[in-house]
Amino acid sequence: MKEFIVDASKYDKKIVTTAIESGADYIIVPEEKLEEAKKLGRVNFITVDKKGNLSDDFVIVIIKDKKDEERAAQLAKSGKKVIVKTTDWTIIPLENLIAQSDNIYAVVKNSDEAEIAVGILEKGVKGVVLETEDLNEIKRVASVIKETTEKLQLVKARVTAVIPVGMGDRVAVDTTSLFKKGEGMLVGNSSAGMIFVHAETEESPYVASRPFRVNAGAVHMYTRVPGGKTVYLCELEAGREVMAYDIDGNGRAVVVGRAKIERRPMLLVEAEYEGKKLSAVLQNAETIRLVKGDGSLISVVDLKEGDEILGYIEEAGRHFGMKVEETIMEK
Repeated sequence: MKEFIVDASKYDKKIVTTAIESGADYIIVPEEKLEEAKKLGRVNFITVDKKGNLSDDFVIVIIKDKKDEERAAQLAKSGKKVIVKTTDWTIIPLENLIAQSDNIYAVVKNSDEAEIAVGILEKGVKGVVLETEDLNEIKRVASVIKETTEKLQLVKARVTAVIPVGMGDRVAVDTTSLFKKGEGMLVGNSSAGMIFVHAETEESPYVASRPFRVNAGAVHMYTRVPGGKTVYLCELEAGREVMAYDIDGNGRAVVVGRAKIERRPMLLVEAEYEGKKLSAVLQNAETIRLVKGDGSLISVVDLKEGDEILGYIEEAGRHFGMKVEETIMEK
């Protein structure tokens, strides 16, 4: 996930408080105001001294010419966290620096600049440093940085089998966020072919909605977490982040509040897209819903061969949750 830093070096309690409430990862404050700032909330602070030096290995480099750009690159390669400030907000220096190091942060003035910075060369900067006195702008930039962190191309796969497989341990992922209709998680027996499971946002004749929950399926399955990584569902626990997606493939990180593992009857759902297999083991219950190709919801108990459902296909395999370019077969 990209890091969100708010510059409150011209110390203002309202700026600091709004930054904390908006989920900032770091806040820059004057060295002499650190203890006062700590009383406002638990967050990481970067201090700046009277000479402009920053703590925690952060450095600011103002890019005026090619020499400044080369200096920034050298600092980043040495392990420094380089905050780049361009005098006229040009993208080219950032492109050059991002290509050389993952330790590049960009100073931005608003959400438009933040959105550009996190998308440069697809991978974007490591984080943005917001300079503003507009409290609403802090919230807007937080939305850009914290809400949408990934974009995937979902596919419409044809169901080839729905098979009861007996009892198993399933994980219901309760998050600290509310899902909207059209949101859920990607899960799969293989990271190469995952199925979109919708959150429990809908009312049912049998149980009330649980809009914070995705009944994600069997403990052994993969799901996606920030940074393009995967984990097993059984590894999720309170405080850990997991990726939520909408039906257009837009992803955002949400925090797990609780992972409930309970023994339940299970179904194996298999599907195919252009000769590639997707599969998942899900609880056999009316409240577990998938998303059809037209965006409507369908319960797994009503699912049949030939139905079209949303999923995700990935070319590379995984090793300890990281994507790798090698031949891996999972059956």
